[in-house]
This record gives sequence, C-alpha cells and structure tokens, in this order.
Amino acid sequence: MTQFPRSIAHSSRWRRLRWLPILAAFATTVVPLSADAATRRRAAGAYDGTWNVVFATTRGNCSSGYSVPFTVIGSRVSSAGGGRVAGSVNRAGAVAVRVSVGASRASGGGRLAGASGAGSWRGIITGDRCSGTWQATRT
Repeated sequence: MTQFPRSIAHSSRWRRLRWLPILAAFATTVVPLSADAATRRRAAGAYDGTWNVVFATTRGNCSSGYSVPFTVIGSRVSSAGGGRVAGSVNRAGAVAVRVSVGASRASGGGRLAGASGAGSWRGIITGDRCSGTWQATRT
C-alpha cells in the first residue's frame, strides 16, 4: 500500500471539503427557488386569460345583461377594458372582485372552474341598490 505524504493527503481532502459550503449555499438557494417557481407556475396557469363576465340583476332596478371583460394573471383579477376592476382568485378557483365604473360600484364573489365560472354580486348602479348573479366564460 502506497502512503502519500501527509501534506498531499491533507491537501486533497481540503480541496474536496472547501466546496462543501459553496454546494450547501447553492442547494439552499436553488431548492426554494425551484419550489417557488413550481408553485407560481401551478397557480399562474390555472385561470390565466380573458374572461367575459355577464351580469344578471335579480334584485333592484338595474339593467341586466351587462358584459364586462376581466383579465386573470396568476392570482390577480383586473380589467380587460372599461371600468376599474380589482380582485383575486385562489388556487381552488374562489374569486372576489370589486368593480367601479363612474359612480357605479359593485362587489362579487364566486368560483371559476376550467373555462367557466359563476357567482353573485351586489352594488349601487346609477344610484340604485341592486344584486344578482354573474356567469363567466374564458375566451
């Protein structure tokens, strides 16, 4: 059996061990980023797109049949044109939204699933208190 001088064996071991802290730091940085990216991808793609939402009035003196386009990106719901829309959707599809156009405002909630969704809303539309339902279709 060949014996290496102590300095060579120690030097070789040192070279291998000096990478250990660097690899550990890399692993702790990369693993959470990968898990976080996977979570974002899962959440982001589920309901992303433009949704056409049709509102029906069941109570109050408000017109029915208004159609408003919403955009979903990740967990955020926003306007796809006309009015101010702010809201969120979670991974299970539960959605909560606030809409305002001029002096009219409404809030609603419901659920998205696949390429459709439904829920209820209430608000003050041109001075009248109204409430009703909504139906959504992803376009």
